[in-house]
Amino acid sequence: MADTGPEQASSPYMAMFEGFRQELDEHHDRRERIIKASRDITAASKKIIFTLQRVRTLGASIPPFAVKSNTPYWEIIEKQYKSIAADLQGINAFRYERQITGGNQEFIESLTFQHYLESQTLITYDDAKARVARLSGEGGAVSLSPEDYILGVFDMIGEVMRFSITAMATNGKVPTGKQTKAAGPPSKEEESEQPADKMDIDEPPFVPSEKLQPRSVLDDLREIRLQLEMFNPPKSKFGDDVEKKMVVMQQCVDKVEKALYSLTVRGSERPKGWVPDVQEDRRSAVESY
Repeated sequence: MADTGPEQASSPYMAMFEGFRQELDEHHDRRERIIKASRDITAASKKIIFTLQRVRTLGASIPPFAVKSNTPYWEIIEKQYKSIAADLQGINAFRYERQITGGNQEFIESLTFQHYLESQTLITYDDAKARVARLSGEGGAVSLSPEDYILGVFDMIGEVMRFSITAMATNGKVPTGKQTKAAGPPSKEEESEQPADKMDIDEPPFVPSEKLQPRSVLDDLREIRLQLEMFNPPKSKFGDDVEKKMVVMQQCVDKVEKALYSLTVRGSERPKGWVPDVQEDRRSAVESY
């Protein structure tokens, strides 16, 4: 038994298996770092969303109290992305995709929600990808897959629904953006710049249009629902996730529609501060009548 020690130490396979052990240790350490960072990104993103739900304006800058409250959470997200940027380069970006996908989706949910409150538009995939790259720092850009972006947009619909219901209960009306100016007749300067030989029949006479109504949250939700319902991913895990989130997204839009209908039809009967009951069915509505 004592003679087996030197033979094992001089075995050519020992060095090879020592390398395997080192690679596995590095893999597990890297995986644990990414999982922890993903959880911290998820937690910080949720806190950002909680603060944004206190905002009551649409199409305007985020109020100072929300900016001040969310600044530490954005710093946490940036710190976590920088800490794992080097671990998610090259083939590792695909190897650990499942470990980072939860944090990416929650970050996209908070980012798209804030962007919508500020501009009443949906942030594009390229802009969201560039934002993640800036947060990743010098270690290399953390990859944001189109799948994580789409699933994050699905989750954002639920936050817009909560924002709408709360705003209707507080203000008594559906949130709308800023007034859009209608196109007016050409000015004298513009007319002087036109060619002299241009005839009147080249353009139809200007007819003053009605004042354009600002878009409401319900208009935006219906438009997003229309676009997402046309999305048909192939059968895969991503396709299964889309199918599940599609049902939830449709239910969220339906809740806003029913809340607005109830507020419009019976709004004068409701006391101030009433929260729309999106669960009431037609039978209860008829009996209360």
